[in-house]
Amino acid sequence: MRKGWKITAWLIGTIVALAVIVVVGLNLYLSSTKAIIEGELAMKVLDADVKVVRDADGVPHITAQSDADLYRAQGFVQAQDRLFQMDLARRQASGRLAEVVGESAVDTDKFFLTFSLRDAAEKSYDGYSEEAKEVLEFYAEGVNDFIEFAKEENKLSYEFKLLGYEPEEWTPTDSLAIGKYMAYDLGGNWSTLAIRHWAINELDEEKAKELFITYPENAKSIIEANISKPVNVSGHFDSSVLPNEFNGSNNWVVSGDKTASGLPLLADDPHLGLSTPSVWYQMHLESPEQNVSGVIFAGIPGIILGHNEDVAWGVTNVGPDVQDLYIETPNPEDRTQFLYEGKWEQAEVRNSPIKVKGQEDIPFEVVVTRHGPIISDVVFKEEEASALFSMQWTALAPTLELQAILKMNKSADWEEFEVALEDFHAPAQNFVFAAKDGTIAYKANGKIPLRKTGDGQLPVPGDSAEYDWQGFVPYNELPVVVNPEEGYIATANNEVVDDSYPYHITDFWAQSYRYERIAEVLESKSDFTKEDMMDLQMDQTNLYAKEFLTQMLGSVENLDTKDEYKEILSLVKQWDQVDDKEQAAPLVFHKWMKELPQTLLEEEMPEDVYSMLPGKGNISDQLLRKGYNNEQSAWLEAYGGVDKWVYDSFVKATEEISEEFGSNEKKWKWGDYHQLTFDHPLGGASPILAYLLNPDPVPIGGSNITVQAAGFGEDGKVDHGASWRFVADLADLNEAYHIVGPGQSGHMKSEWYHSQVDDWAEGNYHTTVIDGDIKEGYELILKAN
Repeated sequence: MRKGWKITAWLIGTIVALAVIVVVGLNLYLSSTKAIIEGELAMKVLDADVKVVRDADGVPHITAQSDADLYRAQGFVQAQDRLFQMDLARRQASGRLAEVVGESAVDTDKFFLTFSLRDAAEKSYDGYSEEAKEVLEFYAEGVNDFIEFAKEENKLSYEFKLLGYEPEEWTPTDSLAIGKYMAYDLGGNWSTLAIRHWAINELDEEKAKELFITYPENAKSIIEANISKPVNVSGHFDSSVLPNEFNGSNNWVVSGDKTASGLPLLADDPHLGLSTPSVWYQMHLESPEQNVSGVIFAGIPGIILGHNEDVAWGVTNVGPDVQDLYIETPNPEDRTQFLYEGKWEQAEVRNSPIKVKGQEDIPFEVVVTRHGPIISDVVFKEEEASALFSMQWTALAPTLELQAILKMNKSADWEEFEVALEDFHAPAQNFVFAAKDGTIAYKANGKIPLRKTGDGQLPVPGDSAEYDWQGFVPYNELPVVVNPEEGYIATANNEVVDDSYPYHITDFWAQSYRYERIAEVLESKSDFTKEDMMDLQMDQTNLYAKEFLTQMLGSVENLDTKDEYKEILSLVKQWDQVDDKEQAAPLVFHKWMKELPQTLLEEEMPEDVYSMLPGKGNISDQLLRKGYNNEQSAWLEAYGGVDKWVYDSFVKATEEISEEFGSNEKKWKWGDYHQLTFDHPLGGASPILAYLLNPDPVPIGGSNITVQAAGFGEDGKVDHGASWRFVADLADLNEAYHIVGPGQSGHMKSEWYHSQVDDWAEGNYHTTVIDGDIKEGYELILKAN
């Protein structure tokens, strides 16, 4: 027995020793692939030495003796911290994920090959100025210098080893393709058109109208065309490829007349997916020609949002109708030909075989009509249909966003900045601007199409020239405001024009509650400070509840004849209408509001159609207003009235809460459900990777309709919100204030991997300077050979 115990002890000891060896070895390997941030490194492509100082928050401050070396060093440094993210981004945009991920990514590759982002990037490159092309080349040289170094020194990050491949050479088109992907993420309305097409074919007219928000009453011929040539929308679509519906943002600028310093204040927080690593990379770039600080998408040169020594700027998404669906008629004898003006017209056919890891290539073709690619074959699986959708989109034409960015970075006043904006075509953005000379300004910028017929609310016939585009809204007629009497300008994806504006932008603006709260605060006093701007970005006041809650509670009380929900109703009535993580009422309210469209619409729609349906909140808002104003509604009449709809939704929502958090409503907390996550793209592959790569969830307040934007899914995970928070005080542009969650580095062993998760949740900003006075940091000299 004692001998057996000794053997068992020996086995256990051996296993433990081996485990220790594996853990130590893995730790040593991971540590060896961290970015070198101190000392000296040789760069083959530099003309002169470049200094890189990473400050206490991991922000690289790059000082070079020329713009050429500045952009080379920018490429090198970005690749040090984010090369795997950059490589995945260019692969996704180009339809090449399956090559390294495997069969699971084939459908995604088909989708993005069809949406033609890479093709659009290649066409855009040809239109760039020689100076901009040089910048793209300089940046690519820097990325490739790091790739070569990392391969030689075994410094490629662990993700490459995990997936078993090495990155290819970086090209200028890779950077532009990532830019096109961001245009896709921020500029889409094609799915809205597809749903409307389904609605007018599958629902009675009155119900269809109420899903439109604004129904095209004077578009009889277009409606008839949609009915006469139906495209099968339901039953085939994977909504996971759709951009997040809440890809919005907040920005505002306050004039010196309303600030303590007498000079403007500017704030911006773009709302995108929250992930590890962040979609943004913060940098400070300095050469004899420029001194600019802010953020950029990893994989792209320059600074897209931020400030220099004279001006600051930020953006929100305009959300215009820039994608049109055309109902195309294919030739039954040759499905690469389509009817146009009475003749069969040959489409472009791109042979785009898909490489799949460990398997043979999959043949794939992209068919492109005069309007754009046929998307039905890949989105709705309609290879043999008599009618197909093609898509025309501003971003598929050559565009020059990087050229605009490079000019913006060097702008000294509004006149120069507005000239730079003329090259920023897609996605359309609400730019706010402030300058040290006291100017504040706004422009809704980008290419917005002019249509011969219709206004982009429905798919249109592809066989007639009557529905072609005829140019874009003239640049000098885009919405613009300079130094308004109100003393501030704010946008939050809300409607930015009134009925007097002569051009169509969209009929589907975001819910207005964030904008209303921002305006409410900015009108409240005249001595604002930068701290006030930060506080406003973290504001959790819920104006959605202010509009509807009293009437909704009345609906429940009308039907709760047994006082079954008396305690919950009392709890919600006492709520201060702030989405505080410690309170129960926000949990009840938001689950209730999410339940409203499900209760009313879900049973009458196929699952994939319902998942694609945009603006569910807008639709619910409109129907609530109709119901409580005693206006006619086909949906409410069919359901049994507004009270029954609201009551049933309340019952379902509170039952779900009780199942998850117990029946004692006094113990419910918004933060127990509403939790911040920054998931890594590889974290979904296994629980072990999720544990290693994702930060722990953090209970937080706010919501999708508060200024502190924190969008959440059915599981309560907050995976969408302020991807970057930024405040600039024009009284001192030597510094500005930032939060980039979850942190700067993409490497799990870096001290800046998840260093800003709690900062994001709590609103702790870090200061970034541009005058070279960095108190703490790590200095790296990139040596010219």
